[in-house]
Amino acid sequence: MFSLQSKFANRLPRAVFSLLAIIQNGYRIQKQFIGFLILALISASSYGQFEITSLKASTLPKSIKYKGHLVHAVKWHDSLGINYEVASETGIYNDDKESDGSYGLSASLYVYHYVVNNDSTKLLWKIYDFTKDCGFDLTVAFYRNLFIVTDLDSNGIAEAWVMYQNNCTSDISPVDAKIIMYEGNKKYAIRGALSVANYGNYKGHYALDNNFKNGNPLFRQYAIRLWKSAEQWLEKSERKNLH
Repeated sequence: MFSLQSKFANRLPRAVFSLLAIIQNGYRIQKQFIGFLILALISASSYGQFEITSLKASTLPKSIKYKGHLVHAVKWHDSLGINYEVASETGIYNDDKESDGSYGLSASLYVYHYVVNNDSTKLLWKIYDFTKDCGFDLTVAFYRNLFIVTDLDSNGIAEAWVMYQNNCTSDISPVDAKIIMYEGNKKYAIRGALSVANYGNYKGHYALDNNFKNGNPLFRQYAIRLWKSAEQWLEKSERKNLH
């Protein structure tokens, strides 16, 4: 487990420290990924930030609904109101028995963004991704439990970032991954595959959606840095596992 009692702690801006505390308290992250998190969060901290509060299932308002097992919950205030971001996973489960006697594996993940104003709770957006009937090794999970909240354009409306992988594979192959970002109810996405060190010379690839391509260059630049940094750390992790 990464400890905040490190040589970095006294040099981190308050917003970065707050986000790292959320990560530390909620999730297990491999140590080699922490450097990437610090770089990503320090980069984000140079722009407008919000005070992020980590939540547990027991502290969520009753109006906040979700499916699956809670893996991440935070809230912040911006110009939209009180925002709640909730992420959950089903984990892997067996589907109904197939005609040949085998079972397919399935898994799903969800992210919900609620906005609360006075006594009104509104679902602003929702992410739902899944794989059904996988006959191989299945991973449908948030990537390194990476969740970031920024205000890169300093307009008082948060950008909520999440990265995850969705893979059904029978070998050591490139990792299918996505970065999804919302500002308000506008969705931005990068989809592609992260290269791995022990899969030939495959270098990975990604594609920006039209909102990233045509939108604010700050969003596009930050998203690409995020993707490339995650790929570098994945490659280092895979190389270490070979020795």
